[in-house]
Amino acid sequence: MADDTLTVIKGTVEDNIGERQVEFVGEVDGDEYQFAVQYDLLEALSGDAPDGDAIDMFERYSDDILEAALAALGRDMEQSLIVVSENDLD
Repeated sequence: MADDTLTVIKGTVEDNIGERQVEFVGEVDGDEYQFAVQYDLLEALSGDAPDGDAIDMFERYSDDILEAALAALGRDMEQSLIVVSENDLD
């Protein structure tokens, strides 16, 4: 998985405030996967908890987030929702 590229499908990034995560659909090698980036990952990258700006934080740290998302995907590609957390950071 480390050599694969994850691309966010345009228009799929949503802030799910109730679940405290940013959700998006990503594509790897022509296959689409549903991802959920937990707020703890955004906080670990930025130093601040999301407060109405989770999507901005997601975009600002997208390179690190996509790398962590690939790590999470590599753990279990069969899940319907790939949850990406602080634990997936290098």
